[in-house]
Amino acid sequence: MVEVQLKEAIKTLKQTGVRITPQRHAILEYLIRYMSHPTADEIYKALEEKFPNMSVATVYNNLRVFRDVGLVKELTYGDSSSRFDFVTSDHYHAICEDCGRIVDFHYPGLDEVEHLASHVTGFKVSHHRMEIYGKCPECKQKQEKSK
Repeated sequence: MVEVQLKEAIKTLKQTGVRITPQRHAILEYLIRYMSHPTADEIYKALEEKFPNMSVATVYNNLRVFRDVGLVKELTYGDSSSRFDFVTSDHYHAICEDCGRIVDFHYPGLDEVEHLASHVTGFKVSHHRMEIYGKCPECKQKQEKSK
């Protein structure tokens, strides 16, 4: 599955005139393989041994290229670091308040909320975002063991 997604992503980049460098390939593969909604810094740390001359700025610039061609979504949650999500279809996120882990989930019923919001406010609604906050299973278990 990872290889198929990677081939499709590379095809998209080539169609938009983006050159495929070894760094771009590695960043894309990391995003697809781990699905952890990483920051540019996390990707940099994961790949720095393989690419010692690559900088965090290089990672961030490549992520921006991927965002601009529609391969990734940039997620901002009020902290200083953007996170990047390879899944660009509509979905929602559950976020751990302790460790920051982000998990995707799908819930189709919220399109009605956009229609209602548009009707009530007169806004032309472009999109929505939902985040659920709590403790992931690992943090919950750690908390219960420490009691």
